[in-house]
Parts: sequence; structure tokens; C-alpha cells
Amino acid sequence: MPIRTVAETIAAHLRVPAVSVSPDEAGDYVGWLGGLWAVDGPASAQLTREFVGWGPNGPGLIADRRQGHYST
Repeated sequence: MPIRTVAETIAAHLRVPAVSVSPDEAGDYVGWLGGLWAVDGPASAQLTREFVGWGPNGPGLIADRRQGHYST
């Protein structure tokens, strides 16, 4: 899932604009997360599913965030 989608969803919930910034500027907006978000790090839960039999059983990140279950 693109980090842009996550950021836009959080911004909408907070009623603030989502802005596009360069990787060098990201830290000014989100602190230490800027370094993580600037890295293209695709991930998969496939190994976890196979190793421990885990599987998602709730809404996805965006659907859950849109429902406002988390306070910020």
C-alpha cells in the first residue's frame, strides 16, 4: 500500500491537508518516520501466515482508519 494512501487517510481524519514533500523534507513533517517513509520497502505477511498460521480477521488499515477507531 502506498504511504501516500496512508498519509491522505490520516490527514482526512485529522481534517488537515495532505502535502507531498521531498524525502529530505519528510522529517520536518513526521519526525523520525520520515526516514522510514522515504524508503521503498515492500513487505508481505506471507511468511508469517505460513509459519504461524496467522491471517487477517478484521478490516484493512485504510478501512479501519476511515472508521476513526484510533485517536491521534
